Amino acid sequence: MTFSEYKYVIVGAGFLGATVAERIANDLGEPILLLEKRNHIGGNCYSEIDSETGIEYHTYGTHIFHCSDLLTWEYINRFTTFNSYYHQVLTTFKDKVYQMPINLETINSYYNLNLKPWQVDEFLKKEIEKANITSPKNFEEKAISLIGAPLYEAFIKGYTLKQWQKNPNEIPAEILMRLPFRKNYNESYYNDNWQGIPKDGYTSIFVKMLKNPLINLQLNTDFFEIKNQLSTQSIIVYSGPLDRYFNYCYGKLDWRTLKFEFEYQPYEDFQGTSVMNYADIDIPYTRIHEPRHLHPDRKYSLDKTITIKEYSLMDDRTNPYYPINDKKNNSLLKKYEERTHNEKNIFFAGRLGGYKYLDMHQTIAAALELFNNKIKPYAK
Repeated sequence: MTFSEYKYVIVGAGFLGATVAERIANDLGEPILLLEKRNHIGGNCYSEIDSETGIEYHTYGTHIFHCSDLLTWEYINRFTTFNSYYHQVLTTFKDKVYQMPINLETINSYYNLNLKPWQVDEFLKKEIEKANITSPKNFEEKAISLIGAPLYEAFIKGYTLKQWQKNPNEIPAEILMRLPFRKNYNESYYNDNWQGIPKDGYTSIFVKMLKNPLINLQLNTDFFEIKNQLSTQSIIVYSGPLDRYFNYCYGKLDWRTLKFEFEYQPYEDFQGTSVMNYADIDIPYTRIHEPRHLHPDRKYSLDKTITIKEYSLMDDRTNPYYPINDKKNNSLLKKYEERTHNEKNIFFAGRLGGYKYLDMHQTIAAALELFNNKIKPYAK
């Protein structure tokens, strides 16, 4: 088939595009043209195996699958099984390691106390009152109004500055709500019913999802370079950057991107955990990943390990990761969303297509909803 003969065209082979493609092929029995600009499937969830150590690592930063939605969980388990990995994050501040997100152990260690859970509110109330913030207007004020200035200054301010490349008083307060806070010793980063790492890695999931011969996968293919070869009647699922589709006519939406430094360490275990955050502002990277810890079910080299330093940068338009939902960008987003209403036969979806912060499980759920509610009912 030529490109112009495809009724369904999907842009992006990450979880959004792969899920929709799999459903169309296996449920509707229709051929699909799947376009991917990169040279691999899986989007930012792509994983690969290091040839020197045999360690599987996540090319674009550690991805932990976590989920409480049964339909999403049952769907992803068609293509993989998960290991017993349990995600715990630690943070280093002034050469001392603490639990993250902030919990009772963090508070007691930082203040050198032995508070009980029922004593936390009263203790933090005194810290919070010192700042006298009654109506928090931004991320910084919201954080201080919840946990007090000392904990904020130690564990959140420096990391946030590095992560978002913005002063925390310029970041919307609601972003803070993504970070859990606990008054007990619960060390799990997530509260979901299920979490883990795919036993065979993330890439194997996408291989299985896209194995139907009805799916014509075209790697190294830019949608905008072949757009004029498509039929005007094609139904397009677009998961690329929203502003790029409209040629940045209202201006460019801001994104945060990441840079990684891959290193070999001459030890069996370098840091004892998969992810170590660094809260100090004078340490340029935000965290160090050690991917061997993601697969406790595997046996790896005993004399060498991999570490990956992560740096946060403002995006140069080549690899957008995270939307920056501040006032300026939300205003631009509204203009682009209004523009989408004039487009025919196209669905804008996913983190990039919707300019939304979505985790993997949320992306899969959105893809299934798109297929079940908007594509399948109108398939002919």
